[in-house]
Amino acid sequence: MQPEQTPFQVVSDFRPAGDQPAAIDALVASINSGDPRSCLLGATGTGKTFTMANVIERTNKPTLILSHNKTLAAQLYEEFKAFFPHNSVNYFVSYYDYYQPEAYIPGRDIYIEKDSAKNDDLDQLRLAATSNLIQRRDCVVVASVSCIFGLGSPSAYSERVYTLSTGMELPRRDLFLSLNAMRYERAEIEFKRGSYRSRGDAIEVWPAYEKFAVRIELFGDEIEKIELINPTSGELLAEESKYFLFPAVHYVMPEDRLAEVLNSIRAEMDARVMELRHEGKLLEAQRLLARTKYDLEMIEEVGYCSGVENYSRYMDGRLPGERPFTLLDYFDYAPGNPDRITEPSREVALVDANGEPLRPTQDTRDHEEDTRRFGVTRTNLKDWLIIVDESHVTLPQIRAMFNGDKARKQVLVDHGFRLPSCMDNRPLRFEEFEQLVPQMMFVSATPGPYELEATGGEIIEQVIRPTGLLDPEVEVRPATGQVPDLMEQCELVVESGGRVLVTALTKRLCEDLTTYLGDQGMRVRYLHSEIETLDRLEILTALRAGDFDVLVGVNLLREGLDLPEVKLVCILDADKEGFLRSATSLIQQMGRAARNSESRVILYADRVTKAMDQAMSETARRREKQIAHNTEHGITPTTIVKDIRRGIDTELKARRSAKFAAESTDTLIDAEVLVGMLQADMMSAAEDTRFELAAALRDQMLHVKELLVQHNDDETPLLLKRSQIESILTKSKQGSPGTRGKGRRL
Repeated sequence: MQPEQTPFQVVSDFRPAGDQPAAIDALVASINSGDPRSCLLGATGTGKTFTMANVIERTNKPTLILSHNKTLAAQLYEEFKAFFPHNSVNYFVSYYDYYQPEAYIPGRDIYIEKDSAKNDDLDQLRLAATSNLIQRRDCVVVASVSCIFGLGSPSAYSERVYTLSTGMELPRRDLFLSLNAMRYERAEIEFKRGSYRSRGDAIEVWPAYEKFAVRIELFGDEIEKIELINPTSGELLAEESKYFLFPAVHYVMPEDRLAEVLNSIRAEMDARVMELRHEGKLLEAQRLLARTKYDLEMIEEVGYCSGVENYSRYMDGRLPGERPFTLLDYFDYAPGNPDRITEPSREVALVDANGEPLRPTQDTRDHEEDTRRFGVTRTNLKDWLIIVDESHVTLPQIRAMFNGDKARKQVLVDHGFRLPSCMDNRPLRFEEFEQLVPQMMFVSATPGPYELEATGGEIIEQVIRPTGLLDPEVEVRPATGQVPDLMEQCELVVESGGRVLVTALTKRLCEDLTTYLGDQGMRVRYLHSEIETLDRLEILTALRAGDFDVLVGVNLLREGLDLPEVKLVCILDADKEGFLRSATSLIQQMGRAARNSESRVILYADRVTKAMDQAMSETARRREKQIAHNTEHGITPTTIVKDIRRGIDTELKARRSAKFAAESTDTLIDAEVLVGMLQADMMSAAEDTRFELAAALRDQMLHVKELLVQHNDDETPLLLKRSQIESILTKSKQGSPGTRGKGRRL
């Protein structure tokens, strides 16, 4: 594969200003000199994202940008897409970011199964990220911290890349076999992403990671033409002489190791079932036996199954306890810098936060072990960069992910839902993460102790805003009677055309306050962790657009939100000491008002705590420095003017709408037929001792029978639309709180 060597190019109407040039120069010098860790203290509104883009352009390294939550990851993705229109910018989030992972609640005997049917759009974005990484060096991936979860082997993934070029001999049968091995499905009727079909002398493939399809026109066994087409209309988009086709999934089963993998899984299953029976856990043993046998049959037949990642240790050839492959490993497979060829050997030192060689650990492998896992295909070993946005909260999340995932999976193993080897499909430990990252740049308005220690206290400061904007003025008002005063202040801001952010301590208070303000005639909405991610993005966009005026939140109104229309930030109960009212939290919340020239912050408190004093002192220090700069250069503070972009949220919602519209035109299903299907599934589930699933199917069948009774027409069949069927499935789940498992997906 010939890698693309397009250099990074920032496209912007602006040039670095304020103290951005000095910060960019210092960061670039640190990275180019090989420093493993660097840190940017960037005050809110100083253009940290623009600084990050310029650092990427000048260092010209494949870059992973980590965000502590998916909402801000989506926002960063939109911004970097605008900065790098000629380069590859990708959005990579885990399923766990959007959907409930597989879990079991013993106290209520409820099993929550992962719903893979909802992850199609995320798969496209994830596969696009990994395929672009392997093809080109000018690649930026914006990801949430869940990217440290296990992913398929990059070596197996890259080895499956299929090269198509005009003039090459390609027997039709060989192409079909290759597509099947790459987990593409043959679909002559429903052409969808991750499928292929034959059309006379042409074969059409819709790559799982692209919005277009590839038409391969054959003359006999020779490729005559390669065309990129619109998969819906067939419209010609472009003509190519060569095309690299990547697998449709991340977990690709090596064909030569299929028998070995299956035998290893069977051996573990037999041993675990015997162990459970010996402990008297007969139900758990039967449950594990039925589930694993089904998965083995699926893997043997099609090379894939739902939850195949739980067998990734065997697929990757890893030892028990050995760390999984993650997105970070794919950066080692990116095209190397032609000016700096790095051989994949142990001569590339793994260093700690202070730049000192790491002491050998259990997971530190020697050269032979590294060769066993990675071979010699890694062309970019340790020549890439991670930028950790809002590092003071992102790094602690990375630390916490391993133990949380381990606790969830241990319950699944103990109750017979998974084999013990599923524990090796896990996120990285923090120590493993540190070892994998060659160079890391921390970005935060409030760097934490780890960042200070890792950089030896050398912090690059960026507090001067190019717009001349100052940190907001801070006012302390009594907490007694805070709600009436809050309403008064909100009305004043709304009259001037501004927006208001209000932070409360609890979700309940957040909702109650929203209801109360709404009853008083204010246009208000709330935002907290129980709101879906795409809905959060929509709410923030609506606030900027003026669809409502006041947004009440808890902890989501802290880091990273770029809302220039906000003139007032009100922090309720500011003197209630704790995580949400720490100095760091208060500084971050105050920063949401730093993009407007008329911004103010009101702290409602009956006393000034130590955290409040620290936050106000830091704000005052920055204001003093900013005022001095503005006076020296004759700068008048100007509110940031920023377009309201419709980015990844709109893209995903549009896909969902289109998908729903397409599905709504599907053939209607006879209710009598549906009853028979559900009954057959119910009996099959009962025979396999999957009683939770059988109960769910029974409830669904009863709902359909009720509709048949109400229909009361023997001559005319009752035809159900897809939307009606989905409603039945949802209703049965809601009406049966004790139901475990899922019914038929239609």
